[in-house]
Amino acid sequence: MNICFIGGGNMANALIGGMLGKGFVAAQISVVEINADNRAKLNAQFGVCATDSLAEGVTGSDVVVLAVKPQQLREVAQALAALLDSQLLISIAAGIRAGDLARWAGSQAVVRAMPNTPALVQSGMTGLYALPAVSTAQREQAQDILAAVGDTLWVQDEVMLDAVTAISGSGPAYVFYFIEAMQKAGQELGFSADDARRLSLATFLGASKLAASSDEEPGVLRARVTSKNGTTERALLSMAANHVDEHIAQAAKAAADRAKEMGDELGAQQ
Repeated sequence: MNICFIGGGNMANALIGGMLGKGFVAAQISVVEINADNRAKLNAQFGVCATDSLAEGVTGSDVVVLAVKPQQLREVAQALAALLDSQLLISIAAGIRAGDLARWAGSQAVVRAMPNTPALVQSGMTGLYALPAVSTAQREQAQDILAAVGDTLWVQDEVMLDAVTAISGSGPAYVFYFIEAMQKAGQELGFSADDARRLSLATFLGASKLAASSDEEPGVLRARVTSKNGTTERALLSMAANHVDEHIAQAAKAAADRAKEMGDELGAQQ
């Protein structure tokens, strides 16, 4: 499988690094990147072929990964239309629906992917959706590429990618927000900024690892560390009184609504 990345930004770098770590070889990978400095860095860091020519990058490829900004995708897809043969197109651009990309590129072999930023440390979560024309072999190709940077979840209905965006795509920002709040609370309780940061990060990382390694539901784990009339119960009662869980659900719904709006707005381009 030969893979061409269009765009050499952070997510492309994460995917390339992850793929090389999972057994892909540099000779399989090319990158089309307009910035000369970025091309040099890609070649030096990964040993991949980096070019500013769309035709050179796409020729001979089996998979084309579109790693450009959503606002650039229509122009790139339309430029690709004359160069595509039977390649699989994988888009990691937020908001652009698979059908709109297929219309612009003149190809129905489209997989839409929604990765998240922990992919930068090979701990990502990616939602995937394939148009009906995508073959089983092509689905496996997409799976191999995105699984190089973390876990994957295939959805049968593309509308669910808006929900993926709301939970895992935007989710790291919610986690960072909570960590910020924990750090602030730690400082208000008398810790230095560094110590508050250490306590917050270690607690969040440890609790996440514990939940991930357990077959029990988070609610069960939560109850296990919540003693009657204890400190944890007092904190959780405060959160319940302030409807923290409802506010989190409302925030996720707002993100899903915005993801749908972006699909409508960007897909309206002819």
